[in-house]
Amino acid sequence: MIKNLVRGATALCLALSPLALPSAATAAPAAPAAAQVLNLADAVDLVPVADESRAGYTRDKFKHWNSGLDPADGCNTRAEVLQAEAVESPAVAAGCKLSGGEWFSYYDGQEVNDPAGLDIDHMVPLAESWDSGASNWDAKRREAYANDQDAAASLVAVTARSNRAKADRDPAEWMPPLPDAHCRYIGEWTATKLRWNLAADQAEADALKVYAEACETTVVHYTPAP
Repeated sequence: MIKNLVRGATALCLALSPLALPSAATAAPAAPAAAQVLNLADAVDLVPVADESRAGYTRDKFKHWNSGLDPADGCNTRAEVLQAEAVESPAVAAGCKLSGGEWFSYYDGQEVNDPAGLDIDHMVPLAESWDSGASNWDAKRREAYANDQDAAASLVAVTARSNRAKADRDPAEWMPPLPDAHCRYIGEWTATKLRWNLAADQAEADALKVYAEACETTVVHYTPAP
């Protein structure tokens, strides 16, 4: 729909000579994980179910926004996502100051023409990710999660009002106010959980299954994070 971030990667293959076996330092890197395409019901079934805990969580344990995909452009992750998701591109001034442009907030069906009126939502909020697995990650992986532009579903530009209404709640507690957005939202939530191998608590898992039954034609696309 709005998203236009597509990334690709190619595995490397090395031929071994019987006279010169490679050391561990020169061995071929592991092949990138393959993209997965599943119907929503099957994808939901792959999300592990586990109890959640917020013990030890603080937002500053997830470094964001960092210098983004292109450190040379002077724009942080937030600004890069705004540019990538714009229906009409904003003007970019010195210091990556954005003005003008137009966006569509799919949570509530609102058109926005001022970047200041938008938040960049983490599809699975930082606190929710902590609860469901990120507490076991190191700081580098949490930073990668918080700035993930390699998956279209991970970060989404939406109205500040809808993002703040959502806060850190999962689909058992909050859904976008626009009913037509529900199937897409559940698909993207599930894709993000699977990409980062995050669990769901029982209430969340039950809610995902209910929506999966109603969203029979929804397809989930995800690639496991490195």
